[in-house]
Amino acid sequence: MAAKLKKGDKVVVLAGKDKGKEGTIASVDPKAGKAVVDGINMAIRHTRQSQTSQGGRLPKAMPIDLSNLAFVDAKGKPTRVGFKMEGDKKVRYAKTTGDVIDA
Repeated sequence: MAAKLKKGDKVVVLAGKDKGKEGTIASVDPKAGKAVVDGINMAIRHTRQSQTSQGGRLPKAMPIDLSNLAFVDAKGKPTRVGFKMEGDKKVRYAKTTGDVIDA
């Protein structure tokens, strides 16, 4: 299935401990069906000190399932993403408003 959410999209969390929070997608793993969103699903990771980094308890954004994310349209509302053909090009659009996302 085509990836409906891409890196850089603004999304809102629909379920889980961070429900209602908004963020920007940092990376997507389409094979696993997960995405890493900045500031969402944070976990503490213990890292050893090295010559370059201090180490200690560092917060890290963990992957969240794509089914728990919704794209935020221009009006700031969560919406579904669809595909349509414009000429000979396949583009993504917001289902609620019909606005094209990728221009």
